[in-house]
Amino acid sequence: MVKDPSSSNQAATASQTPRTLGDPGLSLWNRIMSEYRIEDCGGLEILAQACQALDRAEGLRCEIERDGEVLRLGDTIKDHPALKHELANRAFIVRTLVRLGLNFEPVRAAVGRPGYGGIGLRL
Repeated sequence: MVKDPSSSNQAATASQTPRTLGDPGLSLWNRIMSEYRIEDCGGLEILAQACQALDRAEGLRCEIERDGEVLRLGDTIKDHPALKHELANRAFIVRTLVRLGLNFEPVRAAVGRPGYGGIGLRL
């Protein structure tokens, strides 16, 4: 997503997140910003929301690991209540990254000169 060059409002860059993120969210932010060019404020906000959701999902995962995936209450066994919230956050992250178009490999510039095969140049 390329920002309109006429816009004077700079939102964030690869080194500057729009809000405070934890380690998992900041890692995702940095990895994405190093591979893709997201400069519009909408795209940056969407990415920030996904990164915050990753922080939340990882926090929930830690709680689930601490308490166990199931809780035993007398004779009753129940799923940990945070499981559905962790899954919802992770599903949000995946949907968001797909909507940003980040499920495709980034386009990289070719290294070196283009070949001559099939382009009509004869030496």
